[in-house]
Amino acid sequence: LSATDIEHCSDRFWAMFLDPVCCLDIAMFIILAIHTGLAIGTLSRHLDARPDLRPLVDELLRFEKVGLFLLTERGHGIDAFNIETTATRQSDGSYILNTPREEASKFMPATTPIFQVSKIAVVMARLIDNNRDLGCRYFIVPICDEKNMYPGVTSIRLPPRSGTTPLDFSITSFDHVRLPSTALVSSTPDHISAPANPLAAWWDENWRVQLGSLLMPCPFICSLKISTYIAGRYSLHRCITDRKNKVVPIFSFRTQQWPIVSAIAIGSVLDSWFRSVIRQVRNPKLDGSIRHAIAVVLKMTIVRHFQRIVPELAERCGAQGTFEHNFLAKAENDAKGAAIAEGDLLGLSIRLLSQLLLGRCPLPLPPAAESLLAQHAHGLIAENKDMLDHIVDHRSAKFNALILPQSQSVVEAIGHAFAYSHAKKAKLSQAILDVYECAVMRQDAAWYSEMGIARAEQRLREDRAVEAMLPDVEVLLEELNVAEVVMAPIVSSEAWKAYVAQLPTYVAVDGTGIDEDGRESF
Repeated sequence: LSATDIEHCSDRFWAMFLDPVCCLDIAMFIILAIHTGLAIGTLSRHLDARPDLRPLVDELLRFEKVGLFLLTERGHGIDAFNIETTATRQSDGSYILNTPREEASKFMPATTPIFQVSKIAVVMARLIDNNRDLGCRYFIVPICDEKNMYPGVTSIRLPPRSGTTPLDFSITSFDHVRLPSTALVSSTPDHISAPANPLAAWWDENWRVQLGSLLMPCPFICSLKISTYIAGRYSLHRCITDRKNKVVPIFSFRTQQWPIVSAIAIGSVLDSWFRSVIRQVRNPKLDGSIRHAIAVVLKMTIVRHFQRIVPELAERCGAQGTFEHNFLAKAENDAKGAAIAEGDLLGLSIRLLSQLLLGRCPLPLPPAAESLLAQHAHGLIAENKDMLDHIVDHRSAKFNALILPQSQSVVEAIGHAFAYSHAKKAKLSQAILDVYECAVMRQDAAWYSEMGIARAEQRLREDRAVEAMLPDVEVLLEELNVAEVVMAPIVSSEAWKAYVAQLPTYVAVDGTGIDEDGRESF
């Protein structure tokens, strides 16, 4: 990749993150996404005006250094606009970077030197000049070399997150670290002033965060498809004996068919939608607020779909679904971090719904007449607008109590409508579209019942949709295009037996439990 590829998010850039390998090691994906998407990305738009940054960017492109992105603080997560880390300008133009208290420590980028790699970060701090706060800016800060932290930089390694690929997540603080004037990430580092609109300036500084919201779902679309393939293949070859002494695959039961068929549909629809969104957000004429809204809707929809369907797929694999070597349990744990990274889903959805209801974000939804899912999205927005009209004040206790709790469901409904619309335009099969529609309807069956589709009719619609997909299940599993990266041994009886043959085995040596040297062997 070149700096231009990263700055403008070229096809090569997205191809790297959509590679199925990314979901096999989420720690690797996190490092890569931050290093390229955020660290190099933040620097990239200043290269024409700042040729002095080119050597550093070239080092990062060669992976001679790992780039980090330090924005949020232990006491300021979703309210990162209020960070407390300071960079105080000195009389010679240099800066002193300082963490004023524990709550202002950066949380939780991987800043330790334990993996013996040099690290450098773009760190957000409040620029202080002559006791005036000039707003939040990014600064280039060396963190560690291959062995040691740099003077004034402290990294406290956090314990591992449960059930995920290990990474040295840390709490990072700065004790009067001196930085050169060129450390300020700006096209004009010698000319600084207070922004006319601090919030708008903050978003401009964090222009790559919108991309981060788009990047985070990348591995989870593929992870969902891998999970579907594993559960589907397992269900097709795992058999039971019925009361008539007939051996039948467990996939013959509707309770096994539904999660697999719906996961195929969800994975196919989300993959189609995501690729369409990539093309859409690369349009330089697209308003920044719309781009961010699309990123929030996309992330919310993909992650919540994943969090619902993958645990069910794992459960349908029985005890096998709980083991790390079969991928599903680990994938489920990995997704917990995705719901928080690059903006907590709930916080993002609260902000977006508030903007939509107040008319501050003209997000163009698919027309209500296009699909049931579009009708659902329009209906929920209208319902909440009507409630807001009666509440009046969007900062009132009633808004907090009655509308904020609806944020996630409304944003998801918008995502479902978009996903269906794009999948239909991409000419996915009607069977896939119908199963996806039924999967979404399950999440708010009461609303659809109120609209005239009774619960019994919903069940019959679902049955028809599943029956239409069943004849093609094996073909559809292969069309997920993930077989070559699947390593779970439960996908076939042959793979399982080969895997078991490699596991540690304990047997009695001579039938007595005592080997020839007189030692116990069990």
